[in-house]
Amino acid sequence: MARMTPVQVIIAYYFLAVTISTIVLSLPFTLQKGVKVSFIDTLFTAASSVSVTGLTTVDVSQTYSTAGIWVLMAIFQIGGLGVMMISTFFYLILKRRIGLKQRQLIMTDTNQFTMSGMVRMLREILVLIFGIELIGALILGIYFIPLYPNFWDAMFQGLYNSVSLVTNAGVDITGKSLMPFANDYFVQFISILLIIAGAIGFPVLLETRRFLFEKNTLIPFRFSLFVKVTTLTYFVLLIVGGLLIWLFEYQHFFSGKSWDFGFFNSMFLSATSRSAGLQTIDSGALSISTLLLVSFLMFIGASPSSVGGGIRTTTFAITILFIYSVIRGRKHVYIFGRELHQEDVRKSLAVTLVAGFVSISAIVILMQTETASLIAVIFEVFSAFGTTGLSVGLTPDLSTPGKLIIIVLMFIGRVGIMYSMLSLRNKNQPKNAIRLPKEKIITG
Repeated sequence: MARMTPVQVIIAYYFLAVTISTIVLSLPFTLQKGVKVSFIDTLFTAASSVSVTGLTTVDVSQTYSTAGIWVLMAIFQIGGLGVMMISTFFYLILKRRIGLKQRQLIMTDTNQFTMSGMVRMLREILVLIFGIELIGALILGIYFIPLYPNFWDAMFQGLYNSVSLVTNAGVDITGKSLMPFANDYFVQFISILLIIAGAIGFPVLLETRRFLFEKNTLIPFRFSLFVKVTTLTYFVLLIVGGLLIWLFEYQHFFSGKSWDFGFFNSMFLSATSRSAGLQTIDSGALSISTLLLVSFLMFIGASPSSVGGGIRTTTFAITILFIYSVIRGRKHVYIFGRELHQEDVRKSLAVTLVAGFVSISAIVILMQTETASLIAVIFEVFSAFGTTGLSVGLTPDLSTPGKLIIIVLMFIGRVGIMYSMLSLRNKNQPKNAIRLPKEKIITG
């Protein structure tokens, strides 16, 4: 550990989390009586749960016991909030001192720039997320009471769905996801709010709370550039994505159905494609145009410092802004009256290119190992990389090599492309201070 960089330590902790989750999910008490699950399927479920993806090769409702479902919820929390945040939570409960090394790891795991106020920030995030999950559980649980045999079953379903939505885990325990609520716009609306709470980014939640409840009349409150870019990008993608899905399916899946059915289910699909994975309509019944659009949304994923995966919203926004700057002949990238650091622009371009290369490579390999259509493979790959969990039915039929490819994609999607690249860097690797002569090269 002493020779490892903070990024390598974080990735090692996620590997450890997958390993422990695999062992626990293999124990008899987590499985229903008479059910046996192969090692590769248990590993797949563990990796999917830690990466809060939601893809499963087994029917969770028919495989895991009630105790197993509670274990899955605990894994969602670890994967969604991050291993360092959860470990810090227990440190706070036990009133143990959090040292400099752990603060540095927390800073790395949460994508922060400074260790100042780190523990206070984590405490606020934990209170916010757990509070949102509890409120969501109460709202959904009470609403579910007429739909289940008894009060406790309804409240358990409410709790599970709330945790699954906020952590964007997307693992279904009913075998029907949220399809029974395709005409229930209240459940869809609450679910969308819970998905957004987990995927929009912890800094956005914290600054919003401070804006609403901690405003200082002497010093005007100003949202950070990160929050502005993240929020704008997230909601533009959500709204535009939903409207395009509605348009693409207007004469297809939504043909003959009411406008409100099409609108709400389109918006839900746009929201869930950002990382959540639960669905109200069968993805396999959608047109190829819609599947490609949803694949694109899954590739972008959620915001940085959130529970989601993908290249992240800010990476997508900076990449688009860079292209716009090149078209306008500008040497620098500007937004909201600020100039972006060249390092952030370089990182965004690198993440986008490497993510595209990794995803295309996975598609090519899976086309060799699986007997499935190209669109099904594309959808599966971007769902895994974006830690989304949507599928057109390919997941249970994956071969062993196919499952391993998807596991790797889910893991990379959760820890992030940038961290995956930085993990290859040595701790004491010297920086190249030598400047070589410049020479132009023909491009384009």
